[in-house]
Amino acid sequence: MWWGTAVESPDPAAAAAFYSKLLVWPVVHQDPGTSVLSPPQESVFVVFQLADDYVRPAWPPVVGQQRTMMHLDVQVDDLEAAVADAERLGAELAKTQPQANVRVMFDPDGRPFCLCQESA
Repeated sequence: MWWGTAVESPDPAAAAAFYSKLLVWPVVHQDPGTSVLSPPQESVFVVFQLADDYVRPAWPPVVGQQRTMMHLDVQVDDLEAAVADAERLGAELAKTQPQANVRVMFDPDGRPFCLCQESA
């Protein structure tokens, strides 16, 4: 049975707090160096784990630099409102935007995530 996914962070509690507010998922467990989020369905958990040597990924990818190993896609109803909400929580809008119905954002650790709105 798949339990969830682990995400490295220089500050797991702060990363979990950011995504908890962004996704409206509660932090269900915290220890020094580990914080866990649970979706409302309690189906797949997201654990943030301490990585003292965390390197912010380059996006878009740059040869020889740390690549993004995975990212989260978040479905939203109103793209521009979702961007404003994410920025208020501490996210940053990426300069490169490859699709009209997607906004690439960077979380406070510099990890990219996407806000996605269905195309009309």
